Amino acid sequence: MADLEQARDWLTQAKSVAILTGAGISAESGVPTFRGAGGLWKDHKAEDLATPEAFARDPRLVWEWYNWRREIIAKAAPNPGHKALVQIEIRKPRFTLITQNVDGLHDMAGSGKILKLHGDIWRMHCLDCKANFPNRRVPLPKMPPHCACGGMARPGVVWFGEPLPEGMMKEAEHAASSAEVFLVVGTSAAVYPAASLVPYAKQAGAKVIEINTEPTSMSKVVDCVLQGPAGELLPKLL
Repeated sequence: MADLEQARDWLTQAKSVAILTGAGISAESGVPTFRGAGGLWKDHKAEDLATPEAFARDPRLVWEWYNWRREIIAKAAPNPGHKALVQIEIRKPRFTLITQNVDGLHDMAGSGKILKLHGDIWRMHCLDCKANFPNRRVPLPKMPPHCACGGMARPGVVWFGEPLPEGMMKEAEHAASSAEVFLVVGTSAAVYPAASLVPYAKQAGAKVIEINTEPTSMSKVVDCVLQGPAGELLPKLL
């Protein structure tokens, strides 16, 4: 309880806050991680499908997987953890939400200042005209989907082996280095380059608070560990 009170005190006093979220916060809304043993789809691993090579080889197969994911995510709703982050954003003059998630639940909750490191499953990117456009149709009527120009579209997400959107990491690093409090929520902080933001924030003087259901590789590095579901702990920080 003392840790919770200390974290709440740091957060209350901070004028500048940055937050990094991962799959854990969405898991509480019923969104599976799509990776690891529980993430198999028709005997395919996520790591084998979420690559440019897989899409070049069989775009229909990759889109069938993304269509399945979109159908699952479409049934999910933001949980109290997502909503608590909106309240923090409202209260802080300087706020940035950095997410590894592509599910759009932060948008649905009402968050505004979001850096989506890995893109957005509800957007598509045309391979021909390079347009980036929203598409929330579930299920998709045609696979692979196409752009208005007639070109084939790919999911608007970052695949394994691809760089992050240009300038995105610089913005995230700026937010982490200028934050007085850096919250790490529902992420193992094992996926780079996002994981580098934790030591980056700490070296810049931020109080780093981790919220997760289990210890992670970063638990010994941060200033405060709150173990439990984000949906329960984040509202208690307000």
